[in-house]
Amino acid sequence: MTTRDPHGPAPEGVSAFLAGVVGGVCFAAFSILGLGMLSYFADIDIIAVEGLTLWPGVMGMAVAIVVFAALSAPLLRRDLPSFGAVVLIAVATALAHLGAVWLSALIGGAGIAHAVAAASQIVVRGSSAVVIVAALIAGWIAVALRRSRSGAPRWPWERDDAE
Repeated sequence: MTTRDPHGPAPEGVSAFLAGVVGGVCFAAFSILGLGMLSYFADIDIIAVEGLTLWPGVMGMAVAIVVFAALSAPLLRRDLPSFGAVVLIAVATALAHLGAVWLSALIGGAGIAHAVAAASQIVVRGSSAVVIVAALIAGWIAVALRRSRSGAPRWPWERDDAE
């Protein structure tokens, strides 16, 4: 005689793909929101270098999102991902953001002095801190989703009482 769990089979948790998608979308949203709030409440431009367009900032954020997703994917494929690895992912994402802003300003023809000024403004004005905090929060959410073994919520009438 086998005993069956009255609650049904044990839930397997959230898939690595879904946790990665949620983490990536959260990172993009938190970063953009955080940088907008920093700009609004501090009454500063994120990058205020004469001769630069918006493209270094856009490219920096696009690269940061891709790097966050690329570094989170192998972590989330593990059965029990570590929360500590999220710190390394956050720092690497902020460095990639900084490097992409510098490189895209340089490629855009701004010159080395303007590219360095743009990169230094990212650090000094707090944008890098915003990116790190957004990556920490989004990474924590993704890892927590992956580590939890919860199932889909079900209404009482959806449960199979015959089991």
